[in-house]
Amino acid sequence: MTRTDKGYRGVGMEGPIARWYATSTAKDTSRFEAQIDAVRRLAPAGAEILEVAPGPGYLSIALAATGDYTVTGLDISETFVRIAGEKAAEAGVAADFRHGNASAMPFDDESFDFIVCCAAFKNFSDPAGALREMHRVLRPGGRVLINDLRKDVSKEAVAADVARMRAGALSKVFIRYALQSFLPRRAYLKGQLEELVSRTDFRTCDIRQSPLSLDVELQK
Repeated sequence: MTRTDKGYRGVGMEGPIARWYATSTAKDTSRFEAQIDAVRRLAPAGAEILEVAPGPGYLSIALAATGDYTVTGLDISETFVRIAGEKAAEAGVAADFRHGNASAMPFDDESFDFIVCCAAFKNFSDPAGALREMHRVLRPGGRVLINDLRKDVSKEAVAADVARMRAGALSKVFIRYALQSFLPRRAYLKGQLEELVSRTDFRTCDIRQSPLSLDVELQK
């Protein structure tokens, strides 16, 4: 896979498309609740958490609002960084959102205890580089949680997921189209992710599959 300077594959999430995404995803809070539960299961209270590609920042803001974590978000979209900062301020939550590339993070070595990345890993133009950067900025013993669409997702799994979403009719049509067409082409099979992780220095890798997605847990 060839690395590109822009840091992402496909159309960039800037301007109107980023604002549409922020509005659409805000309606589906059940997804964030599941992500929060997954992070809280793995990240101890007091952990410094980095969310890679937080988009509008909903997960980061929710984690910071618990009072248990110090949260930083890193996104390549300037629009998302601005939206996330505004929403954190509206919520009265101290979450720090930075602009930057997942494969060239603007952080010192061993800066974080836990890293989470949801629904974004498939879009990285340099996925192996992003994994190496996650390892670099993670403290010894720290963990990574990656959740993303599986490449071999079925139409039935997509239909069931879209049916659960609290989104408008037109948004559901587009989301269903995206999940059944171009997004799976960017996504990974379990074996492909295992091969990517094998190029890094992570000590452990556990990948679980649901009908829709892959959950990858790594430890440094």
